[in-house]
Amino acid sequence: MPRNLYVNLPVKDLERTVDFFTALGFAFNPMFTDENATCMIVNDGTSVMLLVESYFATFTKKPLADAHAVTETLLALSLDSRAEVDDFIAKALAKGAVEYAEPKDLGFMYQRGIADLDGHQWEVFFMDESQFPGA
Repeated sequence: MPRNLYVNLPVKDLERTVDFFTALGFAFNPMFTDENATCMIVNDGTSVMLLVESYFATFTKKPLADAHAVTETLLALSLDSRAEVDDFIAKALAKGAVEYAEPKDLGFMYQRGIADLDGHQWEVFFMDESQFPGA
């Protein structure tokens, strides 16, 4: 059986968060969706559980990080082209995300970074392995 990854992120407003990620092209698994949480599908083996903060807090004894004030994690998302990266970022910014870094063009990799509505940082990139130095 392949291993799957479920990233869990706290959110303030689940409905607004679902609207944001729907606009970016993500789908959601209704089996794992209720008033406290939803399961955002990234691919067949990776999902992001978006949990209302009060519900998220029941899974940990540590205080929740304010992702607007501190870096809790960097979530890297690969896309199929530079144009797709730019389109994704444009949609995210239109829905309220903040671009927190200048675009990086390393030749073999193009990367841009946004903070979503709750401050979670997403590194969105395209990598052309054939252009990797030494390839």
